[in-house]
Amino acid sequence: MWRKLLLLVVVVALLAGGGAFYLTRTKEPRLATAEVSRYLEAWARFDPAAMATVVDGAPAGFAEAVTAMHDDLRVTQATFRTVLVEKEQATYSADLEVGGIGHLQYEGHLPLVRRDKDWRIVWDPSALHPSLRPDVHFEIGLVWPTRAPIVGAAGAILVSTADTVSVGLQPDRIQDLAQVQTLLTQQLGTDPAAVASALGAPGVGPGHFVAVAQVPRDKFAAIRPVLEPVPGVFFQQGSGRVAPTDDFALHVLGRVGEVTAERLTQLGLPYAAGDQVGLSGLEAAYERQLAGLPSGEVRLVDASSVEVGVVAQFPGTPPEPLVLTLDPRVQEAADQALAGVVQPAAIVAIEATTGDVRAVSARPLDQPFDRALDGQYPPGSSFKVVTAEALVTGGMRPETTVPCEPIATVDGKGFKNFEDESFGPIPFRTAFAKSCNTAFVTLADGLSDVALTSAAGRFGFGVDYDAGVGASGGEFPDPRDGAERASAAIGQGRVLASPLHMASVAAAVASGAWRAPRITGPPSTVAPIPLNAATVAVLGDLMREVVRTGTGTAAAVPGQDVAGKTGTAEFGNEDPPATHAWFIGFRGTLAFAVLVEAGGVGGQVAAPIAARFLAAAPA
Repeated sequence: MWRKLLLLVVVVALLAGGGAFYLTRTKEPRLATAEVSRYLEAWARFDPAAMATVVDGAPAGFAEAVTAMHDDLRVTQATFRTVLVEKEQATYSADLEVGGIGHLQYEGHLPLVRRDKDWRIVWDPSALHPSLRPDVHFEIGLVWPTRAPIVGAAGAILVSTADTVSVGLQPDRIQDLAQVQTLLTQQLGTDPAAVASALGAPGVGPGHFVAVAQVPRDKFAAIRPVLEPVPGVFFQQGSGRVAPTDDFALHVLGRVGEVTAERLTQLGLPYAAGDQVGLSGLEAAYERQLAGLPSGEVRLVDASSVEVGVVAQFPGTPPEPLVLTLDPRVQEAADQALAGVVQPAAIVAIEATTGDVRAVSARPLDQPFDRALDGQYPPGSSFKVVTAEALVTGGMRPETTVPCEPIATVDGKGFKNFEDESFGPIPFRTAFAKSCNTAFVTLADGLSDVALTSAAGRFGFGVDYDAGVGASGGEFPDPRDGAERASAAIGQGRVLASPLHMASVAAAVASGAWRAPRITGPPSTVAPIPLNAATVAVLGDLMREVVRTGTGTAAAVPGQDVAGKTGTAEFGNEDPPATHAWFIGFRGTLAFAVLVEAGGVGGQVAAPIAARFLAAAPA
């Protein structure tokens, strides 16, 4: 009996042992799924230290290669996914946003080895990309398309890219700066102050080339014999943006130049140091549209930067022209009218029937501030066009007799005329033509706040509109008392407007409706504000009288029917106050505004500039 029991025990033991052996031999080891996931997650962050925790050993150059891949490809985002994990290899998919130009997508493999109970990745550069080897690295090659032109009214090319010659100065070679400035002004129309500013800019060294003008290559031959012999003048050939003149709508169009650190931060990829970009004006505001995106390649290059392969290609995006409403003939007339004006000044011209801006010119050229569009100033007596509209709407007639006394007092505040003038009882027509402050103050005292505020609203004051560029409009805060209403009636107090907006005021009289001005972009979403036709006819006659017999006679141009309104707007705390000089007006459907900051008397300073503008502008 015991023999049978012993045999049974042995058989059971053998079976048990055999069963245990069998199970040990057939159990599959776990796959490296978790390790591969940790590696890919760390790789997506380009964190070589975290990646190394699942790499077999510490291969030479591992961390450097991971960092170089990130930097060479200029990776902005990376996504890695596990495709398949087998016993000795994992397959992954990669999607890298590279260089700001597109996605580099590929599949790669990670060799695996088991160390004790853990899996490790056997790493060499091909684990980062199948084509990568220890002796090569990535490089991105970009080719920017030719920058698109800026186009004006009727398809006129305002700015384009062309072969150019940069005219520049080397400070330590200049012998007679005054001679150099004079010749540059004569040959190129450059502003002497702008030349001095360029030479004195921060970082300019004695031996630097300081560019002061850019000339189309086909026009350079005519000026070269004059400028080349002058000590300190040098030339560089290249490619650049060319406008009809160097100062053509400079503040609006802006400039293109080598990207600054600030612009590089703003733009990001694919831009890099040395690229040419819009630095100001519309060139900067519409950089992406005008520049497009470069075509590019991801290459493999060796240590000598010799290409050994192309990994991917990207087609880029073609640039698109920017279309403006500016008319080159009107713009040149505006620029010419401001030539020689030493104080800060601006001209804006508008096609009254559409609101399309035909010209924007501002001085000085070496200041970035575009006072024509962005400046806001008290409009002074040029605002009397708005006040007159409120008065005529309320029943005032041109022949109605009104008082023009030396002083008028409203709520304890005294108002005087320019140079203490007094015309006594005169027709309203004459009070408007002579710009009698006391008459308007007295008449406005009879208006309600609603009447004057409503009139301002009909001329776009307080309307939020988009001209397609950064621009300020007009502000007419509700008067707080009678004295403030009287100040507002003559364009003082808290009333403010840009030259752009005051041009739109003149345009409203010329066309019969106020329209939001526009320089670029889609048609304005602000609906036109129609004015009463009979009132507009009266306003037009009043503004013509200003030029015929009133304060704006200096704006008269022989053979032209010019209507306008002068403005001498007080500002500051001086005694007597300093004044801005204004003139707004229209000829046919071309409306305009002229401002000279701290220029003095509108009729004496701004009106002659308006005459020069109209004499040069196409009829």
